[in-house]
Amino acid sequence: MILFTSPLLSLLWAVSRAHTLTRSECSIPAEKQALVDDLQDVMESSVTPSSFPNPSILIAMNLVGARNAEAQKLLTEIILSTDLTDLTIGQLALNIMALTSSCQDPGNRLSILKNQMESWVSSSPQDSYSVFYGPSLALLALCQMNQEVTLELAVTFSKMLLANVSQFNIDTGAMVTLALTCISSMIPEDLSDYSQLFGQVLTSVMENISGGIEDNGLIGGSYSTGLAMQALYVQPGENWDCQKTVETILNEIEQNRFANPMSIAQLLPSLKGKTYLDVPHVVCSTGQEVRQTPQRPPSPLKTSVSNITVIYTINNQLRGVELVFNETEVVSVEKGSVLLVVLEEAQRKNPTFKFESKMTSWGIYITSINNINEDENHRTYWQFLSGLTPLDEGVSYYIPYDNEHITANFTQY
Repeated sequence: MILFTSPLLSLLWAVSRAHTLTRSECSIPAEKQALVDDLQDVMESSVTPSSFPNPSILIAMNLVGARNAEAQKLLTEIILSTDLTDLTIGQLALNIMALTSSCQDPGNRLSILKNQMESWVSSSPQDSYSVFYGPSLALLALCQMNQEVTLELAVTFSKMLLANVSQFNIDTGAMVTLALTCISSMIPEDLSDYSQLFGQVLTSVMENISGGIEDNGLIGGSYSTGLAMQALYVQPGENWDCQKTVETILNEIEQNRFANPMSIAQLLPSLKGKTYLDVPHVVCSTGQEVRQTPQRPPSPLKTSVSNITVIYTINNQLRGVELVFNETEVVSVEKGSVLLVVLEEAQRKNPTFKFESKMTSWGIYITSINNINEDENHRTYWQFLSGLTPLDEGVSYYIPYDNEHITANFTQY
C-alpha cells in the first residue's frame, strides 16, 4: 500500500483544479423546452415549510438555475436547520453538496462525514451493490471539499467494490463513476497505482452502465436514466446516443412519467448538461427575481365519482419470519387515486392489512405490514408488484388501474 506524506498530499490537491473533465452534451428542441420548465415547476412547488428536507431538490435547483427563488431560499434554510443525528452517510453527503451549491458553509458536517466514512465497511462480497451508493456520495462530497483523506478512503472503497459479486445497480454505478472521476482528476500522472485502481473500477462500472442502454435510449429504466446520463457525460460511452435518450425522456415527460419530485431532481441536471461534479462551481446569485406561477383556471365541478376495483394481496412466505400469511382484500377507490389510498382502504376494512410508513426523499415508504417490519440486518423489505412486475413508483405516486392485482410481498434482497 502506498503511503503519502502530507506535503505530497497537499501537492496532489493543489493541482486538482488544473484537470478538466470532458463531457458530451445533447440538446432539447426549442419546442420541447416548456416541458422541462413545467417539470421544474412541479419539483420546486413541492417545497413547503412542512415538506421533507430533500437536498437533491436543492442541488438540482442550484445546478440548473432556480425558477422560484422563494422555494430555493426556503429549502436552503430547512436543510441548514436539519438535525444531523439520524442522517445516513448518503443523506449527510447530499446535505453537504446542497449547502455547497448554495454557497453555504457546511460547518461540522464535513468532519462528521469523514468520521463516518473512516468507519464504513462492506460486511460481505455478497452485500447488495446498492450499499455502495451512500459511500459513493460521501467520497464525492469529500473530494469536492478537497479533503485529503479522500484518496485513502477511495482506495479501500474501490477494493471492496471490486470484490463485490452481487447484481449491478445502475444508480449506484453512476454515483461510483462521479465519485471516482472526481478523485481521478486530482491524481498527478506519476501516481500510476492509484490511476490503475480507479481506472479498473471505472472501466468495469462503465461497461455495466453501457450494457444497460436500451434500444429506446433509456438506461436501466426511466428513473435510473438521469443519473446514468451524468456518468456517461463524464465517462463517455461509445455506443450511447445521447440525443435518442433525451428524445425518449421527453416523450415520457409528456406521458406524466415524472410526477415524483425526487425523480425530477435526478433528471433535470442531465437534461441541462450538468452533473453533480458541477456542484462546487455553481455561481450563487443575489437579488434573484421570484418567478410567479401562473394561475390555472378552476377545474370543472365533478358531477359524478367513478370508482375502480383493486385486488390487493399481502404475502409473507420467508422462512424464519414468525408470521407466514397470504391474504387478499378487494377494495374500491376513486379512479385516479394513488396506491396509498388502496392500502388505507384495505386497512380500514381489515385489520390484518395494517401498515406503517415513513417519509423519505422518494415519498412515503412502507416499513411494516401486518406487524412484519423490514429489517436491514436481515436484508428484508416490502416490495410492491403489479401482477409479477415490480412497481417503479412508490405508493404515494403509483396510480392503479381498474381490476389491477397489486401484491405487497415481503422480500429478501
